[in-house]
Amino acid sequence: MKHELVTLPYSADALAPVISKETIEFHHGKHLRGYVDTLNKLIEGTEFENASLIDIVRKSEGKIFNNAGQTLNHDLYFTQFAPNAGGEPIGKMAEAINKQWGSFDKFKEEVLDACVTLFGSGWVWVASDENGVLSIEKEPNAGNPIRKGLNPILGIDVWEHSYYLTYQNRRADHVKDIWSIINWSVIEERYTK
Repeated sequence: MKHELVTLPYSADALAPVISKETIEFHHGKHLRGYVDTLNKLIEGTEFENASLIDIVRKSEGKIFNNAGQTLNHDLYFTQFAPNAGGEPIGKMAEAINKQWGSFDKFKEEVLDACVTLFGSGWVWVASDENGVLSIEKEPNAGNPIRKGLNPILGIDVWEHSYYLTYQNRRADHVKDIWSIINWSVIEERYTK
């Protein structure tokens, strides 16, 4: 099975100023394209050649895992945004956040703390278990909570390439601003499926 570069559901400049056109062009067009192309080369002739991306992430190790993990992570990442989105969670997701953290503001504080305290590169995920209970998962490098049996719902990329052109070393500012482009309809759909 050949894996494809995810198509952006918006133009490259649509998320500015939070994610600049230049960042999208490098992040999606070069970094992610590199992960997808490398993954396709690495899985040729292996047990993963015809596997789904999720199965590869769950079962692989080493270079195959790194490229599959980054492909899946970025697919989820880029499709969770929309221009002029933001606002607050809706539906069951809003209920789950309020139940777990008491308020959306407290939830955002906890996500921010996870993002700024994750050493080095990686991802912070809001994930749910089989009962719909939410958790904030810090995953180094290409990690994804799917390997722990959790459902990744919302991902924040804290690799420097995701924010450095605009925010330089101000990771916290990037995370605070990212809420303004989260498409809560997509997040609700991921949570309730």
